[in-house]
Amino acid sequence: MTAQVLTLRRPSRVLGRDKGVNVVLPGGYREHGPPHPVLYLLHGYGGGKDTWLANTRLVDLLRERRTVVVLPQSGRRWFINDHAGLRYEDHFVQELVPAIDERFNTLAHRSGRAVGGFSMGGATALYLGLRHRGLFGAVASHAGAFEAPLRVGDPYARFRADSGFVMPSVDSHERVWGPPGSETRRRYDPYRLIAQGDATSTPALYFDIGTEDHERMRAMNHRVRDALLARGDQVEYHERPGGHDWRFVDHALPSSLDFVERRLEGTTERGSVAHGRI
Repeated sequence: MTAQVLTLRRPSRVLGRDKGVNVVLPGGYREHGPPHPVLYLLHGYGGGKDTWLANTRLVDLLRERRTVVVLPQSGRRWFINDHAGLRYEDHFVQELVPAIDERFNTLAHRSGRAVGGFSMGGATALYLGLRHRGLFGAVASHAGAFEAPLRVGDPYARFRADSGFVMPSVDSHERVWGPPGSETRRRYDPYRLIAQGDATSTPALYFDIGTEDHERMRAMNHRVRDALLARGDQVEYHERPGGHDWRFVDHALPSSLDFVERRLEGTTERGSVAHGRI
């Protein structure tokens, strides 16, 4: 059976306005019977609920799977509680996740729930996974911009002449994160988050990065991976051909979906756990 895309719109008390979200029901989805695992996929900077659908084979890849995929949107706000007072993290955790579990036949437990994303979304997936260790059992990041809270100035200034280049300017970045040293930056500092908790509470982790991605992006993925490994966490890590773009993500997506299905309960018809090795 083909996967089905549903577009929902719900009022958000936290954000003070209605928010749209796409939900992709896999070919194996059933309203009754064993509950389905859920993967929340977060877009990159400036994206929306349709970004994954427009730029990847996600719908086709879900044809033979059981995982429900939820595609929220935050535009340029990073899915965090930001310096400007917009509470996208609270909306995500307190409103969206419960609403999905109420509306669909999902496994409403950490063992059946994952969060992933690309670039901005990949970084935020890790922040959310580490800040809400009891909520998510797996995190999958494609080219995560993990060190956004540590950014000072414009490390991408030399790329600004390219009209297709999409990275936040200094002003846009600081609207979300505040100036260097802000409480928002401290709260989401990836190395502080890694140092909290212990390996037994950390979600299963998947990272990948393109071999032609920005040097800064590759370096921060190495540093965050190494910090996690030093804490005793396991990370499935891959470097693949490609740059910081959706072509790379589309090529890598089958692997991250496979990882999520290995790590979550409910991915087989009997609802058993499928184990994979790192």
